Amino acid sequence: MSFLIPTITDIADILIVAFLLYRLFILSRRAGGAQILIGLGILILLFFLSSVLNLRMITSFLKILKDNWVLAFIILFQPEIRNFFARLAQNDSLSSIFKNVRKSVNAPLLNAISIMSLRKIGALIVIENKRNLNDLIEESGEIIDAQISIKLLLTIFNDKTILHDGAVIIRKNRIYACKVVLPLSKNAKYAQQYGTRHLAAIGITEISDALAIVVSEESGKISVAKDGIITGDLTIDELSQRIKDETS
Repeated sequence: MSFLIPTITDIADILIVAFLLYRLFILSRRAGGAQILIGLGILILLFFLSSVLNLRMITSFLKILKDNWVLAFIILFQPEIRNFFARLAQNDSLSSIFKNVRKSVNAPLLNAISIMSLRKIGALIVIENKRNLNDLIEESGEIIDAQISIKLLLTIFNDKTILHDGAVIIRKNRIYACKVVLPLSKNAKYAQQYGTRHLAAIGITEISDALAIVVSEESGKISVAKDGIITGDLTIDELSQRIKDETS
């Protein structure tokens, strides 16, 4: 009878499945999909009972239905499915999921910075906030307006390309412009300590509400400037938190 005693794995398996079914039931009730779950439950119950009671005709029918269950399910519950997804699209919990997905666009930016830090590729990236930098972009930059990608950022800051000098401007989670010349900070506190790239990062944050990220070509260290103050030697996790705090 030892086979009837559940193991820790069995208990964990049951709890996980129960939790998933519970969450699916709650979501379905909120979105008007309870009838779909009830219909599916009836089919499963019929299949189980027909197998136990050896009802051959019903079992044969349900086996055919099982082999084509997706098509049959859509046909049987087509109105409910349409209503379910229509209401689901307006569900608040789904909106919060999409909001988290939008936040994940920082991932390629962080990955690119991490690679550039490891390879000691100098970079200057400015994330716009409420005040746009159109005057600087029009004066010296090249408008790209492209999706953020690791390959694109690594290509831009490759010192063999003509675009690597200057800053990349991030606007609304897109690489809006590159090769932008920024004003240098004239703060005597920083002038003796930092080079051109860092002074440009500090300078742009002195005249705007942007967040500037610098990767040192000499050391590979990551620095962040905000409101005219620069913080150096950040980890990727610390940088990620700064971006969330300053741009949310």
